[in-house]
Amino acid sequence: MAASQFSATPTRPEPLTQCNSVTRLFGFGSRSSRSKVLSIRTLSSRPSRRWFSVKNVSGETKQKLKDPITEEEAPTTHTSFKPDAASIASSIKYHAEFTPLFSPERFEPPKAFFATAQTVRDALIINWNATYDYHENLNVKQAYYLSMEFLQGRALLNAIGNLELTGAYAEALRKLGHKLEHVASQEPDAALGNGGLGRLASCFLDSLATLNYPAWGYGLRYKYGLFKQQITKDGQEEVAEDWLEMGNPWEIVRNDVSYPVKFYGNILSGSDGSDGKRHWVGGEDIMAVAYDVPIPGYKTKTTINLRLWSTKALSEDFDLHAFNSGEHTKACEALASAEKICYVLYPGDESMEGKVLRLKQQYTLCSASLQDMIARFERRSGANVHWEEFPKKVAVQMNDTHPTLCIPELMRILIDLKGLSWKEAWNITQRTVAYTNHTVLPEALEKWSLELMQKLLPRHVEIIEMIDEELIQTIVSEYGTADSELLEKKLKEMRILENVDLPAALADLLKPKESPVVVTSEELEKSEDAVEPVVEEDGSEEAVEPVDEEEGSEEAVEPVDEEEGSEEKVTQKKKVVLPEPVPEPPKMVRMANLCVVGGHAVNGVAEIHSEIVKEDVFNAFFKLWPEKFQNKTNGVTPRRWISFCNPDLSKIITDWTGSEEWVLNTENLAELRKFADNEDLHTQWRAAKRSNKMKVVSFLKEKTGYSVSPDAMFDIQVKRIHEYKRQLMNILGIVYRYKKMKEMSAAERSAKFVPRVCIFGGKAFSTYVQAKRIVKFITDVGATVNHDPEIGDLLKVVFVPDYNVSVAELLIPASELSQHISTAGMEASGTSNMKFAMNGCLLIGTLDGANVEIREEVGQDNFFLFGAKAHEIAGLRKERAEGKFVPDPRFEEVKEFVRSGAFGRNNYDELIGSLEGNEGFGRADYFLVGKDFPSYIECQEKVDEAYREQKIWTKMSILNTAGSYKFSSDRTIREYAKDIWNIEPVQLP
Repeated sequence: MAASQFSATPTRPEPLTQCNSVTRLFGFGSRSSRSKVLSIRTLSSRPSRRWFSVKNVSGETKQKLKDPITEEEAPTTHTSFKPDAASIASSIKYHAEFTPLFSPERFEPPKAFFATAQTVRDALIINWNATYDYHENLNVKQAYYLSMEFLQGRALLNAIGNLELTGAYAEALRKLGHKLEHVASQEPDAALGNGGLGRLASCFLDSLATLNYPAWGYGLRYKYGLFKQQITKDGQEEVAEDWLEMGNPWEIVRNDVSYPVKFYGNILSGSDGSDGKRHWVGGEDIMAVAYDVPIPGYKTKTTINLRLWSTKALSEDFDLHAFNSGEHTKACEALASAEKICYVLYPGDESMEGKVLRLKQQYTLCSASLQDMIARFERRSGANVHWEEFPKKVAVQMNDTHPTLCIPELMRILIDLKGLSWKEAWNITQRTVAYTNHTVLPEALEKWSLELMQKLLPRHVEIIEMIDEELIQTIVSEYGTADSELLEKKLKEMRILENVDLPAALADLLKPKESPVVVTSEELEKSEDAVEPVVEEDGSEEAVEPVDEEEGSEEAVEPVDEEEGSEEKVTQKKKVVLPEPVPEPPKMVRMANLCVVGGHAVNGVAEIHSEIVKEDVFNAFFKLWPEKFQNKTNGVTPRRWISFCNPDLSKIITDWTGSEEWVLNTENLAELRKFADNEDLHTQWRAAKRSNKMKVVSFLKEKTGYSVSPDAMFDIQVKRIHEYKRQLMNILGIVYRYKKMKEMSAAERSAKFVPRVCIFGGKAFSTYVQAKRIVKFITDVGATVNHDPEIGDLLKVVFVPDYNVSVAELLIPASELSQHISTAGMEASGTSNMKFAMNGCLLIGTLDGANVEIREEVGQDNFFLFGAKAHEIAGLRKERAEGKFVPDPRFEEVKEFVRSGAFGRNNYDELIGSLEGNEGFGRADYFLVGKDFPSYIECQEKVDEAYREQKIWTKMSILNTAGSYKFSSDRTIREYAKDIWNIEPVQLP
């Protein structure tokens, strides 16, 4: 290989024998020829005859493997040897030349990244294969985590960190003329998620691998992600993500692992109609193809799999005749229809086409994943498949309601394809599936149109109807028929099918109610205003259509001038105006109810959230099946969120706790409490924070053009933009602060206020108008405040565009105050609050979600608390509706200041109007910004007071890190494994 293409020429590559030792580190050993599917280059600078394989994880039935304990199948023993920088550099050079994605002339950072990632993937693949083989041979029970989102972030630094090769890779790249950090920055964030739901799923995968649990993740491979956020003078604008434009070095497409997925079509009964089998025929057929991504554990050989599905149509679906006839669009319709399923995360669903696409996405995830699990179960079972053993080998976790269709899909496969009875299939399904609830917001508890689902998934609707009928029978059995009102209430609350008539067999349980729109002929005759309908010439009767009063009530009967046409008025027959019929409520499928009924466990994600789930959201189900309900407080991985993203702080923690053991056992973080008053620790702690803040100063200048002072407090709120998360209250608090500053002299300002840099980040969903207004308002306030010479560095407001995991890894270590200020009782848990606390950031927040538990762990004195409590919210809304709420004068003052035009000519009436009035959609301050505002700004004054005393602030910061040990995802995963999945760790030998 010509060394001239590299900006630095390293020494000659190490001999091949050393590279063979490198492969032994990762468990390289001889494999039978049947396992050789894809050959990947080992860590060597020149070709070798020795290769290793990427395991074929297809759904094809294979011979059952022998017991791994036997000598013949014993896994290769791993050594403790680690590759050095020279062998890594040689491997990078090899991939740059022989696995090329760029022209050969130069070795620039993008090329360096791909070559480096490919060498890391080589190492991961060896452990990946070993993990798969070992789990396959043992035939252990395996957990499968289904999620519409996996917000992975960049993978390079995480992977080499978990392999304990960070230093070696840094040195290897230095030999080749590059810095590891700069090469790593070339990697785009994988656009497979948006917020906490996806980030949680990724943390869980990291913990599952680290703790050696047999588990896989399943998701979709979105080509364009959610969107890339751009901030312009008009606010947020969305463009497609381009993360796959240059390829993804971490994924391996499994062209031999694909499954058919059907939509639409018809249902035919079995030959004699008695076996319960139904045949789903016709319709639209696509293929789901597997793309696998390795997930390495920390300080372990275990490397688990994230399988992402991409969709396509078969070549035969391309209409060549239409294409050659010039009908190019028509020719590609089937291909485009299939491929677009995996184009975008959460496509807009205001149109019917958008709704169809979202439902197709959810079913594709469920169907392909279950087919894959079942194929693996059958292969591992060998010749004798015992379906009653399925729940003993497979645990399916549904991350929110998006994968709900797993329940009817598993039923369909077991009954229609595998020949099981309804009773057998239902028993297996309920023992296999479990559900994690992530929201208490009614609009977020998914409902699908029954009509839409009947068209798209006709067989699944039949199954759901049968599940609903069994549920009705259970409810009737529990509550009896004596109290018809109670029974009706329970059925309305608990049924899976909403606004759907009871099945014929159960229709007589409740008395039918009279229709409110029936008007009898006798009543019409008795009415003084009743007249005969006008009889047309053809003999038909005509009644005048009712007219919407708001749009045109005056047009219902044309007025007659009494003086000019009184005779005509007397003789003319009036037309009958019948009462406007009440519109029939839409028939819906309640997915959350189906999850609760169809699974064996339902868990919330924080203690307060789980109580709300039991006492409010699913109270009727909790009373019926209390044993199903659990709490599993969320957690985050300490590897990515302290050790790798904050190396300065990590070194301090290691030095003061005595070892790196805290990275795996976060309970050791509590050791820091003993040193919370130590001045040497304080000095080091503040220096680490300052170093991280300097990085953010440079980042903000590059991304936004704003210059900020590292001496100011870094006050950060980064999360999805939503009214309940109350970014609006934060920015109104900043506006109030700015207004008070403007009313003071320079000396008074400096004495009263601590300098702050207020940083926002997060995406507003593209069709969420109010959230986009909030983004626009924040940027307008920033444009005004940041250019005010009187204020200077005393206050800056910065909105970071396109917030993602990589941005979070930069901002969180630099944070000093973080805002978690959602309306109490509305945030299920939150996970960013945990990341901030781990990094020594103080939190200001309400008693909501995991804030409650964080405050308990870090100490009440080390958490800035404000706002109404969850149990008070309903009463406060009622008080508002009754007109009893009296707004604080400071809140009125800040609203008036916004309307004065202080932040430009943009009209904020809709935004501010949402905080006013006592009722109406989009009004009446549903999220209680006005109610909590006085408490919020008073709490912010306490923040300023504490920050002035840096010794006190630093101690509080240390105690936040020390108290965050509970919020490791390792603890959460152990609880899931023990209480829900019933799986055990499997340590590779």
